[in-house]
Amino acid sequence: MTIEPTPRQLCAAAVVVPLAGVATALFTQHGLDMQPCPWCVLQRVIFVAIAVAALPGLLAGGNVARWLSGPLVGVLALCGVATALWQHFVASSSTSCALTLADRINRGLGLDELLPQVFASYASCAEAKVTLLGVPYEFYSLALFVALGAAAALLVRARRG
Repeated sequence: MTIEPTPRQLCAAAVVVPLAGVATALFTQHGLDMQPCPWCVLQRVIFVAIAVAALPGLLAGGNVARWLSGPLVGVLALCGVATALWQHFVASSSTSCALTLADRINRGLGLDELLPQVFASYASCAEAKVTLLGVPYEFYSLALFVALGAAAALLVRARRG
């Protein structure tokens, strides 16, 4: 017998998991002095956006909210996967992140000025090339984005079934 999570549980996970990811990033930044690059910060922005996108499905619990939350979480999770992969394979080879897409998005949103402790980048992409327990840091984000994408797929499937 297979027990599938309810849509509301999936939405709850899509709120809690990305916020836990941001909290972990803040701990490693402020507690372990692992300073973020623009691509790291962009991933934080996407995690927060995923949590916000999942809120209607969590709060309302109805089909209309899940029709909105599931696809939005899925698209944002795919954006997060692309961002983490770009950071690992392209940006980490660059000595400068200035004027990259991530830098322009972050500055355009203005979150770096509103909440610099959370959304300001303090390292170049090459400097931010760190590992945690032998794993490149961005792969932790990648794993969370993949899990959130899977939750979104289950949510979309649940609304059709």
